[in-house]
Amino acid sequence: MRDVHISRASTIEASPEVIDVARAEEHVSFDRPWLVIVWNDPINLMSYVTFVLQKLFGYSKEKATKLMLDVHHKGRAVVATGSRERAELDVARLHRHGLWATMEQSG
Repeated sequence: MRDVHISRASTIEASPEVIDVARAEEHVSFDRPWLVIVWNDPINLMSYVTFVLQKLFGYSKEKATKLMLDVHHKGRAVVATGSRERAELDVARLHRHGLWATMEQSG
């Protein structure tokens, strides 16, 4: 190992480091909403899924039924959109009611 001596006469001035926030968070775009997705499962009855969507999101029976049929026939349905925090809350609420739900950023 080599000894390095710095005299007081030769001081090094450090400039503040600039961090490119956009590059640091390329994987998350703050202008795109988060999607709450309910997935089909072999356990819950279609009537129960419709009920949960009405209860948690305030959807009419017709809208909740349409979303439930998307889950049943297509395997999944986007049941809500919004901020990341709201999507996390909605997914947790759906889990508490026994539904399989995830979230992802749109786009």
